Amino acid sequence: MILDQPLKKLFTSKSGRDSNAKSLLKSISWRIVGTIDTMIISYFVTGELVMAISIGSVEVFSKIILYYFHERAWESTPKAEINDTEKEFA
Repeated sequence: MILDQPLKKLFTSKSGRDSNAKSLLKSISWRIVGTIDTMIISYFVTGELVMAISIGSVEVFSKIILYYFHERAWESTPKAEINDTEKEFA
């Protein structure tokens, strides 16, 4: 594929970790799924479509930001290498 390598460079850093752009796109895609879920649950609880959409639209922005920082925090944690786990259990 022509765009394979440029996209790969966009989404990974030199150290092999996920890039900021990939974390942001993952945040947005997960938020779409989460917001639809929130709207459905809100509709079942309130019985009002307008209220469900209002609740979903308010929470979407705060949770994108929260997920982004959550993802970056996890990405900054040290990862065990294959040899490290073998040494630990040897």
